[in-house]
Amino acid sequence: MNDMSAAPQPSPPAERQRKPDWIRVKAPTSKAYGETRDLMRGLGLNTVCEEAACPNIGECWQKKHATVMILGDTCTRACAFCNVKTGMPRKVDANEPEHVAEAAAKLGLEHIVVTSVDRDDLPDGGAGQFVKVIEALRRTTPATTIEILTPDFRGKMRPAVEAIVAAGPDVYNHNLETVPRLYPTIRPGARYYASLRLLEEVKRHDPMVFTKSGIMLGLGEERLEVHQVMDDMRCAGIDFLTMGQYLQPTPRHAKVAEFVTPQAFGAYGAIARAKGFLQVAASPLTRSSYHAGDDFREMRAAREAQLAKTAAR
Repeated sequence: MNDMSAAPQPSPPAERQRKPDWIRVKAPTSKAYGETRDLMRGLGLNTVCEEAACPNIGECWQKKHATVMILGDTCTRACAFCNVKTGMPRKVDANEPEHVAEAAAKLGLEHIVVTSVDRDDLPDGGAGQFVKVIEALRRTTPATTIEILTPDFRGKMRPAVEAIVAAGPDVYNHNLETVPRLYPTIRPGARYYASLRLLEEVKRHDPMVFTKSGIMLGLGEERLEVHQVMDDMRCAGIDFLTMGQYLQPTPRHAKVAEFVTPQAFGAYGAIARAKGFLQVAASPLTRSSYHAGDDFREMRAAREAQLAKTAAR
């Protein structure tokens, strides 16, 4: 008779922390949500809203705001926080720039956010596709303001940044994601100071391009580490800081160390404003592209007021 009690038992799945009430959202059900989803799929476009399992997808797609993710749906890296799949990407879609522009026109977007997966397999890291998308948008919807959220273009940063900035985006976003101490475990394929240099390089090529970066909270960072990241960003001339709660996509991803309270986010936001950022978005549900159009208009107005004040002296 077999002694089944001696057989190894499967390990239980890792238990994820229960989300607090302040970051729970309703499931998307609106008609506009379905229309936005169908438009993106009909044009063969990927969105970071879906691929990264953004909690704000219902609200944003109801307003017909979607963040387009170019260069495919497969990333060449495997960051511990990200839900985008990893592997060998497919060939770049030559029709993608025109499809992005068509989506912007059909959605009537005043402001569009375009991001991408990491494409370390490409000679230019995918920078040329960003340029083509910006050019297509300028031709098709010239009144639409353009915000791009790029990878770090590892080993190809300077030519990539030079080409993209020359194409004329209104906002250049690149997220630092977390504090330097956590990079080896959370963002192992990247380097903190390389990301800072990328944003400095943007300002060097065109000081009038708004720069933007964001970090996630709840990964085990310390308060003073967050303050230091803010100082580093200001030294790099970054205009806009976003801070949001990290949410564990699946049990295989990095665990949530802490659910940061709305009050703590408010305190971080106040400190960031005191440090001189033109715009700050800090809340549990904040993401890079959440309310991006409204935030851009506020940031542009803040700069105009700042320039007017300087001219009046």
